[in-house]
Amino acid sequence: MDPLLILKALILGLVEGFTEFLPISSTGHLILAGDLLNFNDERGKLFEIVIQSGAILAVCWEYRAKIGTVLGGLSRDRGARRFVLNLGIAFLPLAILGLLFGKAIKAQLFNAPTVALAFIAGGLVILWAEQREHRVRVESVDELTPLDALKLGIAQAFALIPGTSRSGATIIGGLLFGLSRRAATEFSFFLAIPTLGLATLYQLYKERALLSLDDWGMWAVGFAAAFVSAFLCVRWLLRYISSHDFTLFAWYRIAFGAGVLATAYAGWVDWAAA
Repeated sequence: MDPLLILKALILGLVEGFTEFLPISSTGHLILAGDLLNFNDERGKLFEIVIQSGAILAVCWEYRAKIGTVLGGLSRDRGARRFVLNLGIAFLPLAILGLLFGKAIKAQLFNAPTVALAFIAGGLVILWAEQREHRVRVESVDELTPLDALKLGIAQAFALIPGTSRSGATIIGGLLFGLSRRAATEFSFFLAIPTLGLATLYQLYKERALLSLDDWGMWAVGFAAAFVSAFLCVRWLLRYISSHDFTLFAWYRIAFGAGVLATAYAGWVDWAAA
């Protein structure tokens, strides 16, 4: 087993876990990290799909009690059925647009300049959203209506642009639509389960020819790193938003995106060839 490959798997697993649920774009970070580590070929893309499932499992474990209650109450609890319905409604916009335009988006937009510009634009949107008066009308994910779910699903669809951030689009959209910080953040967590889960299964099926037992060690390391780091990140973020807004992430996005553009302009990193 190649030690260098295992190290790359560990790094990318940590990147996936620490960025998936923060409003800073895991896809953008993985594209850039994959470029720097020279692990952005078809095998690398498949690896990213595998480790994404580790982040999904972390959310399922953190919210296992809620998920168990919802699944157990589907036959008798109206609130549980509405919760699942809302997730289904919110999932549809990104799923439909992804099927229609996903191939073209990957071909045209999955590159360092696009990611960097999306980082900066997303940061500016967060700053703008945080300067607005935030009127809360939805305190909990259980209070969401189907219309709220549709709005959040449309917001999440903007994440098809790499560097935008699926969680960031959903959370900031939630704030603009009147959700509390916790409700917006938690709904982005729950929405990740069907969104990332089904996307992972679909991509694994499409790329099944690349699956090889020879890569099991690399997958295991990346999966475990993504699970642990995502679990820690989810818990930290819930504590953080109890007394902070998302301005820190906005400035991080702007600085990170500007850094990528600056290194490319100065010739320090040839992102196109990395």
